[in-house]
Amino acid sequence: MILLNHHKTKRKKAILMYQNYTIGQTALTLNLDFAIPHNHLANTISWFVDSIPEDVLLGNTAKTGRPAYHPAMMLKILLFAYSRRVFSGRKIELMLEENVPMMALAEHQQISYHTINNFRSSKHANELVKKSFLYFTNLLEAEGLINEGAIFIDGTKIEADANRYTFVWRKAVEKFHDKLKGQAVELYDELIAKEVVKAMAKEKVQTSQGLAELAQETEAEIEKLTEEIEQEPKAIPGGSPRKARRRGLKKLLHKLRKDYVPRMKKYEEAKEIFAGRNSYSKTDHDATFMHMKEDHMKNGQLKPGYNIQAATTDQYVVDFALYPNPTDFRTFEPFLKQMTTLDKFDKIVADAGYGSEYNYSMLEEEYSDKKYYIPYTMYEKEKTRKHRNDPTKLANWFYDEKDDYYLDQNGVRFNFKYYSQRKDRSTGQVRDFKVYEADEFQLTPELERLAKTKSGRQRQVRYNPNWQYLKEKAKAVLQSPEGRHIYSMRKYDVEPIFGHLKNVFGMRRTHFRGKKKVETDIGIAFMMMNLSKYWNRRWSKDQFSLFKNKNRQKKTVKQLKLRVGLIVFQYLRVSFFPDTLLDLCYFDLIHQSFPKALRQQPVDQLTLAIPLAKIPSSQSHRKHIVQTKLDSFRRSPCDQTCRPMSFQPSTYGYDRCLHQHRLKSYRE
Repeated sequence: MILLNHHKTKRKKAILMYQNYTIGQTALTLNLDFAIPHNHLANTISWFVDSIPEDVLLGNTAKTGRPAYHPAMMLKILLFAYSRRVFSGRKIELMLEENVPMMALAEHQQISYHTINNFRSSKHANELVKKSFLYFTNLLEAEGLINEGAIFIDGTKIEADANRYTFVWRKAVEKFHDKLKGQAVELYDELIAKEVVKAMAKEKVQTSQGLAELAQETEAEIEKLTEEIEQEPKAIPGGSPRKARRRGLKKLLHKLRKDYVPRMKKYEEAKEIFAGRNSYSKTDHDATFMHMKEDHMKNGQLKPGYNIQAATTDQYVVDFALYPNPTDFRTFEPFLKQMTTLDKFDKIVADAGYGSEYNYSMLEEEYSDKKYYIPYTMYEKEKTRKHRNDPTKLANWFYDEKDDYYLDQNGVRFNFKYYSQRKDRSTGQVRDFKVYEADEFQLTPELERLAKTKSGRQRQVRYNPNWQYLKEKAKAVLQSPEGRHIYSMRKYDVEPIFGHLKNVFGMRRTHFRGKKKVETDIGIAFMMMNLSKYWNRRWSKDQFSLFKNKNRQKKTVKQLKLRVGLIVFQYLRVSFFPDTLLDLCYFDLIHQSFPKALRQQPVDQLTLAIPLAKIPSSQSHRKHIVQTKLDSFRRSPCDQTCRPMSFQPSTYGYDRCLHQHRLKSYRE
């Protein structure tokens, strides 16, 4: 009985260890506290969006119909959803029902995923997102977070939300389009011979509109023949020639309506979609097929994507843009022209992908008030010993400025011949060259042979003075102390944002189709990254990364001052109370555990009791030696009078006594 009662008591105690938990209990519980912490990311997002002017938030909204949700609220919930790596409209709708910060941002309103997706796809959202970067840049400027007045520009490629294998190539379209034009001209000549077409230019037939008019004239001729055939007798010996003519025209009309006109329209539409590109996707006409690092088939396959251009300062994105061009140097000029925050910076920094004669000339003419730190393509290679010693390079040839001629590595003389120009198809820039030609008569027959090509013509070299001047200027700026410092910050300022976008926040592929919609999608992601970084640095209670290093440095200085103070104190104490000295053999070992700054002090100034715990763990062997000596010192027998050491055990971590004979031997 006693044992049973004991078990009951034990079970009651076990039950009392847990709180009461009953699902489905009939109770009236009202939770009126839906507040989120003041340092939560949602509050940072809300505070920033509310700082945007009301007229910018509203824009040109409709004056009639059902009142729409406020754009500020829609932007807030999208930013918070993207910060949680939620991009689907249905999942965002679910967050509005389950996530407390999302409920607070939406004021407990239930918003359909249709409304969310329609807002993201709207023109107003695109304009609002792009303008928000201007106000965020103003915030950075007000808080002094602009990195030395420099703006860092770089680009990356992101895969589009399109089919990887439904592509259209410009060369194929041009090939078949030219073939179709030839077939249309042949058909036109045939109709001219049959006197169906009388007044139509041959060039007009090579368009879809001209082919449509040709089909109308053919159809009119067929209707005319049909009326004439109805008036003929039913039986004509040898058949009716009008019926034979009508059959032939019907075949030509069928070919025009079902084949030539649709194909001509398709090719013309494709040329408009290309807009200077080499390819586009059938499921997303704004996406271009380009090489990407994330090749899932590992065979250099082209995938539809966009080229994202971003401008950063202190790892904050201050502006961005999307382009279908796979190369960076063609996007540099339009990106600078559309940038609204460029006037806040006086330095432009970019990698060698932007260094070209056209971009350098554009910066010199249109942005002369700004410094640029942009290397050209061969900048790093020209600094190598192999390039400097390469005899085939024109820069390594001997040049006579007075007579304006070159000597190659073999001694062949190249005199100035004439000026020439070349127009770049990609940029439309006209480049000026100086052409140098090898003399026909050289010093030796061997040099005359070397002065000719394999085909027997005189060798020529081209020199671009303007490009050489721009390269030398860019090289001088980059090799200056300021240039090396500014350009060295590029790799850790602009490069990490793309890694965070793709790897941390999971934005490896766009979620919409069409340039404007994708631009809004990427803009929300970039602004979310900005606010998240700003929140981590300024608002989060446990992540003040801006002050971490400073606090660490201050702590190190404090420790150094404390140690120096202890040294001075013990030095004075030893001077007046020599009985408190320790054996120098211990300090010789402990002295090595000090920082380098303290190790430079004389050994006699380090005569203080240092706690054993202060010796670093990396120097465990020294710690073991000191501990062994201290233990042997404690255990050593002494027949003389001993007195305890004046040092406090609580302060120095160990206690021992000093023996008079050891002190005496030390003094001697």
